[in-house]
Amino acid sequence: MIVERETDLDRAGQRTPMQVLDAIVEGINTGDLEGLMALYEPEAGFANQPGNLGHGLPAIRESLGVFTSAKGRLDLRVTRVLEAAGLALVVGVWTFTGTGPDGQPLNLSGHNADVLRRQADGTWRFVIDNPWGTE
Repeated sequence: MIVERETDLDRAGQRTPMQVLDAIVEGINTGDLEGLMALYEPEAGFANQPGNLGHGLPAIRESLGVFTSAKGRLDLRVTRVLEAAGLALVVGVWTFTGTGPDGQPLNLSGHNADVLRRQADGTWRFVIDNPWGTE
């Protein structure tokens, strides 16, 4: 028998763009990679470094896996949410501390500029996750 575990991310419902960003923080901080994947449209993109956008869920899984495997802490402060025509631009400032694959401390920071789309069921998902903002 296979039992599927309902995560806090599943129960959250992501009814607002802010809830999606809160769910990203929770998912990374708890290492819930599967829950994180539910926050993205199938053809979404993730900027794994400034100016480089990986497309589709496999590329997103790989990028998010870097954060979840570092078993660290993401802190995010959303500074602006702009919504129009079923899209939202979410801008913020973040820091991440964890442990790199070499066992050394990992300290990252940036200004995110993310695009989310309202889904038919009223929830929101990432179309573009850009943790590097305008860099």
